[in-house]
Amino acid sequence: MADVTLLGTPPDTLLETLGIAVTEATPARVTARMAVTPGVHQPFGLLHGGASVALAETAASIGASVSIDLERQRAVGIEINANHLRAKRSGRITAVATPLHRGRRTQVWAVEIRDEGGRLVCVSRCTLAIVPVGRGRGTRQDILSG
Repeated sequence: MADVTLLGTPPDTLLETLGIAVTEATPARVTARMAVTPGVHQPFGLLHGGASVALAETAASIGASVSIDLERQRAVGIEINANHLRAKRSGRITAVATPLHRGRRTQVWAVEIRDEGGRLVCVSRCTLAIVPVGRGRGTRQDILSG
């Protein structure tokens, strides 16, 4: 497997823009967190559903990525759904992603997003395709050098 650090917040990415930090990444579980600030609000001052979806897909994609050979493969999202269950104006949310299916060509991950009180904010399911790395595209060096 490629030596790529998947924890933290990679610079110059959507994760940095939204303030998403991956705190745990194993093939069985990924945890990522994000502060709920005006930068991730919709116009009425609530957490934007798209920000929750970005957090969910990040957690699922990282989970799929730690279980494949990144020298030869990439995990890319092909479908995601989300149910937004609780409004959030401030604080912190944490996504926990766990695999439902890990096949050779697809993976499906369930993601629960909870607030700092443990209340469910959003549930999501993300399907990822496992695709080969193309020559000159998406290589380990491309990932590390941005």
